[in-house]
Amino acid sequence: MKIETRDFGTIEIDEKDVLTFRQPIYGFEQLTKYVILTDEEMRQDFIWLQSLEDADTCFILADPSLLDIEYHPVFPSRLRELLGEGDGICWCIVTIPAKFEKATVNLKSPVVVNPAQKCAAQVILEGDYPIRQPLMSGGERKEKVKC
Repeated sequence: MKIETRDFGTIEIDEKDVLTFRQPIYGFEQLTKYVILTDEEMRQDFIWLQSLEDADTCFILADPSLLDIEYHPVFPSRLRELLGEGDGICWCIVTIPAKFEKATVNLKSPVVVNPAQKCAAQVILEGDYPIRQPLMSGGERKEKVKC
């Protein structure tokens, strides 16, 4: 199927790649259908979460293992009920200001994707996690965050 995107123009996607948000992104509750897009130049450390219901809504997500901090989120037990069987992959929403080096990620409310079930959820974590953690630190890459 063809879709319009904010950053890639009109592209073709396979309907089997559509993700349904079982717990939508806060502030975008009316949008539940997304597709993950990648850019080969960015490796797999960043992805685009493109809404299928609004071409102008697209989130850039980062792999939290890129960060030079220890990030071991404790996910609510309800998350397994929402996403079903299979491993979830944790991503953090990136905010990019005019100066890219000032980009931040939201560690308090990660997006968890279950590729096996083709679903996702944004969760607000208990505990003291920053919502504006600097993305650029030049540190050492950590182990991938699992949930």
